[in-house]
Amino acid sequence: MIWQMQDAKNNFSKLVQQALQEGPQTVTLNGERMVVVVSAKEYDRLQQWKPTLVDHILSGPAWGDDIVEEINRRDKTPSREIEF
Repeated sequence: MIWQMQDAKNNFSKLVQQALQEGPQTVTLNGERMVVVVSAKEYDRLQQWKPTLVDHILSGPAWGDDIVEEINRRDKTPSREIEF
C-alpha cells in the first residue's frame, strides 16, 4: 500500500499492522517515494545475505577456456615490491 506522509503519521499503528500482515508499506511525500516500512522479520531476512564482489563476479557467465588459460599464463610475481 502507498501512504502519504501525513496519513502515515496520523495512522502509524495501522501502517505498522499492515506492514506486519500485508508486507512492505510505501510512504510518499509530495508524490515522491521516501521510505518503505517493513516488518523486523523481513528486514532481518534482507540483511542476512549480502553478495560480495567475488559473489557478483562468479555469478556471471562462465569464463571461456581462453580466458582461464590467459589468467594461468600470466606472471605470478608481484609487479612491485611489497613491504611487510
